[in-house]
Amino acid sequence: MSAIGPCLLPLDAAGRPLRAGILYGVDVRAAAEITELDALIGHEEIQRFSLMSLTSQAIGPKIRWLRKHEPAVWRHTNRLTTASAYLVWRLCGVHRIDRHTASHTMPLYDPRTGEWDERYAEHLAPVSMLPAPGWSDEVAGTITHVAAEATGLAAGTPVAIGAVDALSEAISVGVARPGDLMIMYGSTTFFILVQAAPTPDERMWTVAGAYPGQFNLAAGMSTTGSLTRWFQDQMAREQPQGDANALFEAAACVAPGAGGLVFLPYFSGERTPINDPLARGVIAGLSLAHSRDQVFRAILEGVACGVRHNVETLARIGAQLDRVVAVGGGAQTDTWLQIVSDVAGLRQEVPAITLGACYGDAFLAGCAAGLLRRDQIAEWVRAGHSIEPDATLRPTYDALYDDYLDLYQDSRRVVHRLAGRQGAR
Repeated sequence: MSAIGPCLLPLDAAGRPLRAGILYGVDVRAAAEITELDALIGHEEIQRFSLMSLTSQAIGPKIRWLRKHEPAVWRHTNRLTTASAYLVWRLCGVHRIDRHTASHTMPLYDPRTGEWDERYAEHLAPVSMLPAPGWSDEVAGTITHVAAEATGLAAGTPVAIGAVDALSEAISVGVARPGDLMIMYGSTTFFILVQAAPTPDERMWTVAGAYPGQFNLAAGMSTTGSLTRWFQDQMAREQPQGDANALFEAAACVAPGAGGLVFLPYFSGERTPINDPLARGVIAGLSLAHSRDQVFRAILEGVACGVRHNVETLARIGAQLDRVVAVGGGAQTDTWLQIVSDVAGLRQEVPAITLGACYGDAFLAGCAAGLLRRDQIAEWVRAGHSIEPDATLRPTYDALYDDYLDLYQDSRRVVHRLAGRQGAR
């Protein structure tokens, strides 16, 4: 199985949730705790030990936030878990977590050993409260009789440790060799680059891969697909609920550059590479002459600029990048993929089967059960089509991208003040 992550869910002694889960990097409540931990431990030391810096994606600061702000919950907390690990716990009564997700429980996880480390536990929580780390296709346990009654699954069925949804999605489309990059177009946009050896950089997340000997350089934008839903709910209510096809079709007819608009898609702060929880959305260049379709096109181009920012950062780090595979709900429309390819100068492969994380979960289950080998994932993936960048649009989009980067820097001070008035959570 897989689920969203890395998240934080406190459980009592009976394994019952004590509050709603605190979400991954889109939840920026622990900004002050990041500052505190950087002061207590040292920013450079955290980067050295964890191979990445503390950001809103990290679980450690959220543990500290929970201790400080909800002491009544903390007093009853016996275990700390995350979404997929909680499902494993419910199904087989065994507390396990995949090492990819565990990597974000920093600075309690040692990426060199793949195990928990107590050295900074005094600032967070005893590691005995955390699930035991393992690889995504290891068997955690088997379905209990209680879980069998609740789910209809057969008692004794093996349960793999599993993964976060993005890692399962990467596996589902064969992103498994060093140099393979997955771009997952969902409510957020997530990037997983497979590596044989880490290339740590504080702008990105260096985490364990699904299997031994594998690392991932991961990245994520905070609001992308969710922006299209926001736009439809607020600006296009006449469209059928959840159906944005007409908006995408209209945007495809708008000239590149959206009539001179620049859009920053930072509606929930931004994760990589700027890691700014106080960033907010900005649209610049509006005039009375602009149409709704141009604004929607500007949103798609703004997200594309964010993709380019992440991919160019990967290149500057020196990471090997050989192949890009597009997946997720946003990959169902070639309009958005074409805009991303044109803005970022990327060739993107789109497999014939893009069922999502569940397809990768099925493969991990097969490996855990001994029915499949890890190297057989290539047999599961069928070639589809590719999206090639239009080189004639490069000058237009290079200028737009420069404006995108400048707009963030030039508006940052004002936007941070506005975020403070809104509340940063």
